[in-house]
Parts: sequence; C-alpha cells; structure tokens
Amino acid sequence: MTTARQEKSAARLYAVQALFQMEAAGQSADRVQKEFEDHRFGADVDGDTLAEGNIDLFRKLIDDAVNWQAKIDQMTDRALVEKWPINRIDPTLRALFRAAGAELIEGDAPPKVVISEFVDIAKAFFPEGREPKFVNAVLDHMAREAKPDAF
Repeated sequence: MTTARQEKSAARLYAVQALFQMEAAGQSADRVQKEFEDHRFGADVDGDTLAEGNIDLFRKLIDDAVNWQAKIDQMTDRALVEKWPINRIDPTLRALFRAAGAELIEGDAPPKVVISEFVDIAKAFFPEGREPKFVNAVLDHMAREAKPDAF
C-alpha cells in the first residue's frame, strides 16, 4: 500500500473516531479536529507510532459529515430495516455511516473504494462480529442512492 493510500485510510479511520467522540462527548467539530491533528496523527503512544493521516481528507470528511448529517442519516435510515433507525444502532456504526456517507455524497473516490475502506474499518472495530457484512450492505445501498451512475 502506498503512503498516500495509507494516509487516506488512516484519515477515514480517524474521521470515524472523531465523529464518535463528537457525539459521545458533545464536542464541536473544530475542537475534535484540532485534538486529532495535534495529538493523534503520527503520535507516539506507549512506544507505538500512530499512522499519519491525510489531513485534507480528514477535515473534509468531518466537515461534510456535519454539514450533510441530516441527508446522510436519512440515506442510512432508508438502507436500514424499518424497526432499526439510525438513532438505535451502535454509535460506532453511526459514526462510520456518517463518515462514509460524507465521502459518498461529496468525495471523489469511487463508491466501491469507499465501501471497501469503511468495511475494513468495521472489521477493525468488530473483528469477530457480523457488523462488517452489515456495513457492506448498508453502504452499498447508500452508494447506489448517492451515485447511481457509478453502478
């Protein structure tokens, strides 16, 4: 994997974590972005160095997820079964769907790349669960709605 690709993957992971933190702690996007950029990107934690992230992609995902949250949540709701609206799903998955939705709506990456990247993130958070398959199905539905010409 190239460094540029690794940095984009890290930016997506950090965006999910940041969106989760914003919701869980009630923090602003600006505050969380600054914290991640200053203390997570490439930081040394207990002898391990965290990955550098593509700051531009990270910022864009956070900004677009905040700006388009209502639209993204509606897209997610349409992809979920009726009895499980977005506000009832795991907050980590909610953050993941918002970051992925932001990239599907406003990003330049092909939908299949976005889906693959965020399924990998789901695997990192839920290595033993069924969540990655669930994420794949929901993001496929969202991608077909956001960019129907790509399929």
